[in-house]
Amino acid sequence: MSQQNNNYDENDIQILEGLEAVRKRPGMYIGSTGPSGLHHLVYEIVDNSIDEALAGYCTEIKVEILKGDIIRVSDNGRGIPVGIHPKEGISAATVVYTILHAGGKFGGGGYKVSGGLHGVGASVVNALSEWLELTVKDGENVWFQRFERGHYSEELKAVGKTSETGTSVMFKADGEIFEDTVYSYDVLLRRLREQAFLNAGIKITFSDMRNEDDIKGETLHYEGGIRQFVEHIHEKRGLDPINNEVIYISGTQGDSFAEIALQYNTDFNEIIMSFANNIHTKDGGSHEVGFKNALTKVVNEYGKKMGLLKDKEKLSGEDVREGLTAIISVKLTECEFEGQTKGRLGNPEVKPFVDKLVTEKLMNYLEENPDIAKTIFDKSVSALKAREAAKRAREAERKKNAFGNASMPEKLADCSERDNRYTEIYIVEGDSAGGSAKDGRDRRYQAILSLWGKMLNVEKSRIDKIYSNEKLAPVVTALGAGIGEDFDIEKLRYGKVIIMADADVDGMHIRTLLLTFFFRYMRPLITNGNVYIAQPPLFKVWRGKQERYAFSEEERDRYISELSDNGKYKPEVQRYKGLGEMDPLQLWETTMDPERRTIVKISMEDAFKADETFSILMGDKVEPRRNFIEKNAKYANNLDI
Repeated sequence: MSQQNNNYDENDIQILEGLEAVRKRPGMYIGSTGPSGLHHLVYEIVDNSIDEALAGYCTEIKVEILKGDIIRVSDNGRGIPVGIHPKEGISAATVVYTILHAGGKFGGGGYKVSGGLHGVGASVVNALSEWLELTVKDGENVWFQRFERGHYSEELKAVGKTSETGTSVMFKADGEIFEDTVYSYDVLLRRLREQAFLNAGIKITFSDMRNEDDIKGETLHYEGGIRQFVEHIHEKRGLDPINNEVIYISGTQGDSFAEIALQYNTDFNEIIMSFANNIHTKDGGSHEVGFKNALTKVVNEYGKKMGLLKDKEKLSGEDVREGLTAIISVKLTECEFEGQTKGRLGNPEVKPFVDKLVTEKLMNYLEENPDIAKTIFDKSVSALKAREAAKRAREAERKKNAFGNASMPEKLADCSERDNRYTEIYIVEGDSAGGSAKDGRDRRYQAILSLWGKMLNVEKSRIDKIYSNEKLAPVVTALGAGIGEDFDIEKLRYGKVIIMADADVDGMHIRTLLLTFFFRYMRPLITNGNVYIAQPPLFKVWRGKQERYAFSEEERDRYISELSDNGKYKPEVQRYKGLGEMDPLQLWETTMDPERRTIVKISMEDAFKADETFSILMGDKVEPRRNFIEKNAKYANNLDI
């Protein structure tokens, strides 16, 4: 680059060759260099094996976390082609691992359907690994090549004989790229389980061998595919199905394939997960819209056909999805993803395809199974009545004020600014913490809403109960955007909604409950990126006038070392058990000052996990709750970190 800041010419333009571009801008390829990006490396290699399975050549995939957080992924597919590439003059396997946009997914007939990063996955993983070792079995020879940060010193070479076929990739994520290179067993297990459900019959063996004294592993093999996915969700969350069997619908249109599994339960909440080419489309898209439209249409038509709906009565989408768990999976030759996080399927042709498929096959199913149809219909009508009760409750709230707007909650200390591009509201647990926050805030643009006592269990509550609930109603009123189908993000009074709770188990409970509430009744808040979690410090370390605030035990120990006098004089340490222990100035400096604070933006994935956890902890069934607590008991002392 030119050394002169005032000149900007052709010498300032960098052309990043090959994998150098990936190492320079990793976020462009894997989203981030945090935990999600790290785990994405594994997904990319597994996706290549899944693609072999989709093509009909692979039945088993083995995923291992070895000592030192080294990953090994092996499959029994055809093995990456090892012959010399006609254009590049090197082995095709080397091309796949060293050249962006090289692979069998670009119209060469290798794969009709594929997931992953559109063919860049293998080379991106190679570029972002400290080292990677590739082993290919082609039925005659065993081939091997080692790469270091994307480069190789020796070409692919034969190292033995074999009658087997398949590919094995072993790699170590690069510590120069990633913030942390330690994998989460649970995060990988969730993703691998999804893949096993979405590809019926494939066998994925997952092992964690980092700790010799605690080797963990599971074999994920589901012949029932997404039917078993629905059953798994119900079992894990402790939900009781209202119809004995999972309804399954599938069909093709040209090279496109769609399958849907759905089952209703006695709960009030909907769980819809959609996938396109095995990629979780967490923000929905054309396949999800097609399914929802068809479901609403079919249940209404059934009601009219059977004389169960009056002339002007109509069930809404929310009504017919109450208590529904559904998995939607489409497999396409070319997926078009939209949105900032590429979490939405954009293919316009998929909507009418899924709509037509569900309309025809679901109506046939309901007509052939009148008992199940009646149960589903009755549940939808019950939801309609609850929605009408909620409407009456909402109108009653409006009438409290002559101008049609409910008065602001008593516990709200509002800000003076009205433009929500600049405003933020802290939802704070407890009056003492709320008092400190009110006194320490910037009153121009920071509002404080104090909550107290145990909040409503939204797990067992319909929307009509929320308007009359003294704990949640103030949240709804303060935000000003309504709830459920009436939620209007344009009316949101604050651009940032920040949950600020104590750094302990009770605080975790409040955060989980509020996230679940937003996820279920104000979902656009999360999809629009308005919800945040405040990060108060856990410790204050000081010596004289030198003060440090620590957000983890490791940070505390580092500050103790920094402020110690050659190991003789130890600084004082205060453990904050609650926000109320901090005076207004401390709370401002550590948790509320935009120049210094740390706040975490909540994603749909975070909210979904909170919702799942809440269902387990607050549901009626004891067994899932006991399993969850037993599994997480060892973390109980660290839930506040």
